Amino acid sequence: MLSAPRVRAFVAQGSAVLRRPRAPTSSPSYQIRSIRNGIFRGIAVHNVPSARLRLWTTPPSLTKPIATMESEPFLRGVLPRNGLSRHVLEQRRFNNYYPGRGPEKPRMGDSQQRSDDWLNPKPLIEWRGIRTFHNRTFYLFVAVTLGSGAIYYFAHLETVPVSGRTRFNAYGPERLREAGEMEFKRVMWELEKKGVQILPDWDLRTVRVRRVMARLIPFSGMQDEDWEVFVVNDPRMANAFVIPGGKVFVFSGILNLARNDSGLATVLSHEIAHNLAGHHGERLSQDFGTNIVTYALIVLGGAFGLSPLLIQLFGSKVLDLSFGLPMSRLQESEADYIGLMMMAEACYDPHEAAGFWQMMERAERAKGGGEVPEWMSTHPANANRIQKMQEWLPQALEKRSQSDCSSTTAFADLFRHALRTGQILVF
Repeated sequence: MLSAPRVRAFVAQGSAVLRRPRAPTSSPSYQIRSIRNGIFRGIAVHNVPSARLRLWTTPPSLTKPIATMESEPFLRGVLPRNGLSRHVLEQRRFNNYYPGRGPEKPRMGDSQQRSDDWLNPKPLIEWRGIRTFHNRTFYLFVAVTLGSGAIYYFAHLETVPVSGRTRFNAYGPERLREAGEMEFKRVMWELEKKGVQILPDWDLRTVRVRRVMARLIPFSGMQDEDWEVFVVNDPRMANAFVIPGGKVFVFSGILNLARNDSGLATVLSHEIAHNLAGHHGERLSQDFGTNIVTYALIVLGGAFGLSPLLIQLFGSKVLDLSFGLPMSRLQESEADYIGLMMMAEACYDPHEAAGFWQMMERAERAKGGGEVPEWMSTHPANANRIQKMQEWLPQALEKRSQSDCSSTTAFADLFRHALRTGQILVF
């Protein structure tokens, strides 16, 4: 009697009892089941419609935080560590799909990005990066570098006997000889490229140059050098130079300006003097120091975003005008003085030295190009050279009179005077 009403009540409720009551949206269990259902829907894509492939999102009305792996330990075996299913991760990796945003727009290609990187280069060093080196290690590195450079610099200082100036020379005889061999190969390659002919040994011009060289070398103090003479057949070029190691190059155009052997001795003694004074090693050492300063300016300029090409261009010009060209002109003046004394001791007439540079000045004016300003040239102006030769002439004449050839030169001068005036010498 008591159970009938209960059965009828259960049957009467029917679908209401079988229908699972929905938990309130604010309960944690509802949130957990929603997350798990969303994950399972994302995995079993072949059993459900595509409309159910999205993840469930929390309504903005919820105030309590969603359960996570830290708050619910049992979720660690269900949820991936980034909160997304493997299927969604695959979509994100290969299809540019992002939940809530849809497909991502295509990005710029790698080739275009590389081209833009070339158009917008970054500075080599940023000022913020330099400030990070303000520590003990950085200062120790700078101190050791500067100290080593100072020791190396002062260890290679020497005094030039002629002018008494102090110079930096880091090239010894062996290194200078190696540099001379490389320079000789380069010069021969350039002459061959231009198609210029080197005169043979039996040519009268080559014989003349070798005769004057043989007379000057004993007074140069460099008899041990392996001297070689190369006369280049180029009448348009009035030039001569000596390479370390005793390689002498004389262009045939300068032979026309040297009216006699004394004029040719002016040129050759000047070039020998460069070797005697060690000017080639000094120039190479100066280039070494200039390169170090230029690279330092490039690194410092990179901190301010300056172009390395502009720094190298303008920096090298400033260093050349400030140090390179004045040093070259000073070396030329030293070679003029040494060469004048050398040719005087070798019994050549020192008066012809000033005459040769006068001929050189006339030849340059005849070309119509005009002389380069002295402050922009590697050589002193011809007018200054002539003035210096006249100032040094008394000292050169004294050197000539003290030489062993003074008796023979006196007769030679008398003979030339008689030849010009038409007098007859009686023996």
